[in-house]
Amino acid sequence: MEKSLWHNEIKLPSFHSLKGDIKTDVLIVGGGLCGLLCAYYLKKAGIDCIVAESNKIASGTSGNTTAKITSLHGAIYGDLIEKSGIETAQKYFDINQQAIKEYEKIAKSADCDFKESTAYTYSLNDSEKIEKEYNALLKLGAPIKPDSKISLPFKVSAIVGLQGQAEFNPLKFIKYIAEGLDIYENTRILEVNDNVAYYSGGKIMAQKIIIATHFPFINKHGFYFLKQYQYRSYVIALENAPNVGGMYVDEADGGLSFRNYGNFLLLGGCGARTGKPCGNWTKLTEYKEKYYPNSKEKYRWATQDCMSLDKIPFIGKYSAKKPDLLVATGFNKWGMTSSMVSAMILTDMIKGTKNEYADIFDPSRSILKPQLAINCFETLANYIIPTTKRCPHLGCALKWNKYERSWDCSCHGSRFEKQGKLINNPANKDMK
Repeated sequence: MEKSLWHNEIKLPSFHSLKGDIKTDVLIVGGGLCGLLCAYYLKKAGIDCIVAESNKIASGTSGNTTAKITSLHGAIYGDLIEKSGIETAQKYFDINQQAIKEYEKIAKSADCDFKESTAYTYSLNDSEKIEKEYNALLKLGAPIKPDSKISLPFKVSAIVGLQGQAEFNPLKFIKYIAEGLDIYENTRILEVNDNVAYYSGGKIMAQKIIIATHFPFINKHGFYFLKQYQYRSYVIALENAPNVGGMYVDEADGGLSFRNYGNFLLLGGCGARTGKPCGNWTKLTEYKEKYYPNSKEKYRWATQDCMSLDKIPFIGKYSAKKPDLLVATGFNKWGMTSSMVSAMILTDMIKGTKNEYADIFDPSRSILKPQLAINCFETLANYIIPTTKRCPHLGCALKWNKYERSWDCSCHGSRFEKQGKLINNPANKDMK
């Protein structure tokens, strides 16, 4: 499997696996950026907590990101104001801006190549959508970049920029915050029953449990298998390519993403729902030859993101009936700020402190959105496909991904190596 630029740049510390039974105030299931930030802030608050990671920390999406720290999440605010109201949009914007400030505070002590950058959302053919986003950002008091000078290798129909955003090296940051945390690697939680989590070597008893496993694996509560799906994206790191002077993303699905890091230009995109055909690295290489023919591809990798029904993450109680079980998921390709937002909200919940932004992320909010019908159709369609390759999560048909040589589930995004070893959840065991 391809390793990201970040994994090639830095080696993270290793942690022992857990053996036997243990008690803690808070158990965090998942050792990605979100879970580690939760542990970091809980420890600062004097709350005993442990992190249980099924593999190695940051081995999933957190180590395969393009690492843009921004509140400009594509073209979201125009739709948010239209469908959910100005108050919801303002809260969403404000807490993401706060998340950037939190990163900046930690980065003063962490050697993580943190730097301020302008984030841009552009469109190739829908200037009205960008104009709608621009007007929405004006209403929210956002620091919009006044000029439209860009350094992309093609013409765009419209673009909007947001100043005061940031970029960094995510694994250098994770290495810093992980220091001193109680982390157990290669400790896969198999089941959670009330305040007890079970793994192959014993059980963990906790007053509160946070599920930060990217896609929640507990199916009997919350209906997350209906409320979100996974989207797979691709990245190549190019040497001898120009500096584009900011962070760029196309508002359209499958469009291109740009940012620089050191001597590299990270060119991303060409993705689709996991298990569905897409441009992948093949198309990215074509773009590289077209736009940057003198550059050299040094690294390539892929990642996937949980997409919620309404473009807002699910952060809070796993379900209304489980007050001691918490969750953070559905980051919609914006896991850097969303991980920090999750840590801020969940830490406040555990401390018993009211967070004024928590209500808009409530996982129990209405699921009656158009995307729900698409998710249901995809699941039903994959149940009736005749095949012996089935996902152990909920039994959907698996499809062979010839580019990454993996078995992929288009229902919920689980992925497996050729011989059946689990790569990506929500499946919690290997394919037979």
